[in-house]
Amino acid sequence: MSKLVIRAGDFSFDARFEEQLAPKTVAAFRKALPFESHIIHVRWSGEGVWMPLGDLDFGVGYENHTSYPAPGQIILYPGGISETEILLAYGGVHFASKMGQLAGNHFITLTSGLENLATLGKSVLWKGALPIRFEAV
Repeated sequence: MSKLVIRAGDFSFDARFEEQLAPKTVAAFRKALPFESHIIHVRWSGEGVWMPLGDLDFGVGYENHTSYPAPGQIILYPGGISETEILLAYGGVHFASKMGQLAGNHFITLTSGLENLATLGKSVLWKGALPIRFEAV
């Protein structure tokens, strides 16, 4: 069960968990499925959308972490310097907050719909927040 579907507004993406690279993050997120939130455009990081999650604690530390997720990669920042968040890169990202550079756990990769990522990102930038749902398939 490493496959999932991610729906954001009218957009739909197939994805896979990065079970080998981030097993603890994947296990913790699986427990929260189906996971629903809203995406907004990033403020400091470049071309990405994010889900601010406040003090939500997934109980994980760093694993397979990066500050430069590629388009279609989803990272979980487990909290600490800044609030817990999930970020989806649709273009160039240098993951940061008002506190400075951050690193998040790359734990999901989109496997379809990549051609729609820039449209999703620009839609969120210009039109505002969209609901998002992650579910296992």
